[in-house]
Order: sequence, then structure tokens, then C-alpha cells
Amino acid sequence: MTTHTLELGKFSIGVGDRFAHQAKAQLQACIEAAHAGVEIIPVWNKSNREHNIIGSEPSSTRAAADAAVKALHWNKPHFCDADHINLTTVDRFLAPCDFYTIDVADYIGKPADPATIEKFLKHRSDLTGTLRLEGVREPLEITPHLLRATATKFLFAVQEAGKVYRHIEAAKGKGGFIAEVSMDETDAAQTPAELLIILAAIADEGIPVQTIAPKFTGRFNKGVDYVGNVDQFRREIILDVAAIAWATANLGLPKNLKLSIHSGSDKFSIYSAIYEATKHSGVHLKTAGTTWLEEIIGLAEAGGDGLALAKEIYAEAWAHREELCAPYATVIDIGPAKLPVPATVAKWTSQQYTSALRHDPHSPAYNSSLRQLLHVGFKVAAKMGDKYIRLLETNEKVIAKNVTENLYARHIGPVFLGQPSPVAALAHAEAK
Repeated sequence: MTTHTLELGKFSIGVGDRFAHQAKAQLQACIEAAHAGVEIIPVWNKSNREHNIIGSEPSSTRAAADAAVKALHWNKPHFCDADHINLTTVDRFLAPCDFYTIDVADYIGKPADPATIEKFLKHRSDLTGTLRLEGVREPLEITPHLLRATATKFLFAVQEAGKVYRHIEAAKGKGGFIAEVSMDETDAAQTPAELLIILAAIADEGIPVQTIAPKFTGRFNKGVDYVGNVDQFRREIILDVAAIAWATANLGLPKNLKLSIHSGSDKFSIYSAIYEATKHSGVHLKTAGTTWLEEIIGLAEAGGDGLALAKEIYAEAWAHREELCAPYATVIDIGPAKLPVPATVAKWTSQQYTSALRHDPHSPAYNSSLRQLLHVGFKVAAKMGDKYIRLLETNEKVIAKNVTENLYARHIGPVFLGQPSPVAALAHAEAK
């Protein structure tokens, strides 16, 4: 057990590494950010579902992260995230992890005990009325009806988060890990007013949460751009940040509490809004599967056996597309008619394959449906076992270059440094 309190830095990035071979390339992007003057803390994340699909253990994620840190002489903090865990899945993560994304989306809408709800409403009645938030013109209006409706919808979920938190604390010790509460994988977005009420419930539950992952309006599909009203998102995130600032000042929550944005990779059209809203407060951006796609791009770019394997992976993903897509149905939008048949892909050159897969909507060859299918198709590579891993290792140089450039230029630069995105003028190409 730790003897000091772990704290997450102002800026942090969640990096998924499905096959535990790209940690050095991912960390190199954070090193380049440090050279540019901004400290970004890497958090390697992998969910229980992903471990089960691949057949890996959380200890492999920790080993890869620690090896990269040692090899590249990284002397700043780094963390390993037990991603989207609950009380039934957390135990296998207790030894190797020090960051826990407590996912309570499945409990949203289940009512708490009526007496508990009434107690919360009485205790937090001071939240009702008009709340003036620092730095924004628009106040939050919390009516007694909204307070009750939010408590009825979310209080049970927060109580469940408390159970998971205390279970982890019993094993890791107080202050021995970073706690995040995630509510993003649910049907309806939380408003900034609801977020503030949820934070009050989290404070009452005694969870020293350092990041909070709400669901925003719009679509956060895997591996492609945001689909929704960018102006509405901009307004929402500004109010969310202000609500968090109010909560840390008034509810006794950790001062470094910040937003966590899930499915955050490739959301280029909202990166400027995220940067402007969070450049003072900080943000955690979770990028997850974008690295796996860069592995496939690197293999295809390498040609030869690498290209042949990339084509084989697509053919298998296409053949099992319904099975692969089912667990991710709420976070993908694939047009079946837009998926090329494997016989067509089999004839592609390296350039044709990478142009279809690489996220550049300005390219007439880019295919967002193909990209999303491959995003959820990592199970195909997992079944290949050593055959896939050997080609990752053989083509490490070209793959690492793609991984680092994608993470730094397309994600870190726009979100944390305020740099123009290489594809900033997307204009929601995927939605058209």
C-alpha cells in the first residue's frame, strides 16, 4: 500500500495498447509534448472486455508501460488504468493498476432507496436556485424538480461507485490510486446542472474522484470524428468545466478534479473547443483504439507480408462483421454498403489500403465504415496469435512512426497545445 496520495497531473492522455507493443511509441508522443513545453501524463488503459477478447492479463499492460518508461528514461508520473471496471471485474486489476475508471452506466436509472433519496434532497436543498459560475455568463438553474429527478436517476449509480471505490481502497490503501467515475456509456447525455448534482452525490459518498467522464451530446463513435452540433458541445463543455470548478470549491472534492473525455480519439472537429475550455482546468483525453488502427496502417504501409496480413484481417473482420460490431453497437455507425468486399481489398496496393483506413476525410479514398469495422476488429488479430505479433515486431519501425505521429500531431497538439489539427476543417465529413 502506498504511503502518499497519488495525484493526476493537469493534462493526461489515456492510451490504449491492445497488444502491448506500442508503449514506447505512445510515450514518445508525450516526450515530444514535453519538448514543446507541456507535461502530459500517460495513462495506459485496457478494459476487462478487451483483456478477455485478446486473452491477456492486466499485468501485461503494466509490464509494457513500465518497460517503455525505463527505456525512454521518463521521469514523470505514469499510470495504468483498470478501464470501465465494476465490482464484478475489478479484482484482477488490483495488483497492477493505480488508476480505476469506475463505470456505473448500467446502474443509471435504477432508483435508490426512497429514504436515501429524501435524505439527499434535504442535505442538498441548498443547490436549488440560480448558481452563478465563475467565468461564464450563463447561470445554472436547479429547480427542486430537477434535483429530485437527478437524484432518482443517478443516486443509486453513485452509491454503486462508492462500493467499488471502497473495495479498491481496502486493497490499495487511501490515496493509493486515482479514481474516475464514468457515466458516458449510457443513452442520454448529462446536462451541466445534472453533472453538478452528480458531483454532490459523489462528494457525499466520500469518493475523492480526480476525473469525471460524463456523456456529452452528439455521437462519439469509435475512431471517427464527432457527429453533432459543435457549438452546442462548446457551450456544454464550458459549463461542465465551470460546474466542476464550483464543485471543487464548495463540495470538498479534490482540487485537481477535471473532465475525462472518453472515445476521445479522432474527434478533430471539437478539439479546439476542448482546448479553449480546458487549457486552464486540465483534461484527461482517452484515445484507446486509435493505436491499434495505426498498427494496421503501419503493416499495410510496410508492404509484403505486412500488407498481406492487413488484407487478411480485413477479410476476416468483414466475414464476422455482425459478431464484431454487436458489443459496440452504440458507438459505431457503419454503412454495410460502404464496406468493400474482401476480393476488392485483396487487389489493393499499400497506398490504396492506407488511404482507405487513415483518418483523412479530405481524401476521396477515406472510408469511415471500413475504419470503424477494423477499429472493433482487433479480435481477428488476437486469434492470429504469434503470426500477428511477429509481424508487429518485424515492422516495428514503420508502425512506431505512425503511432507517435498520430498521437502527437492529431491528438496532443490540438487538444493540449492548441495547435491546428492536420485535419481541422473536417466539417463533419463522416456525417454527410
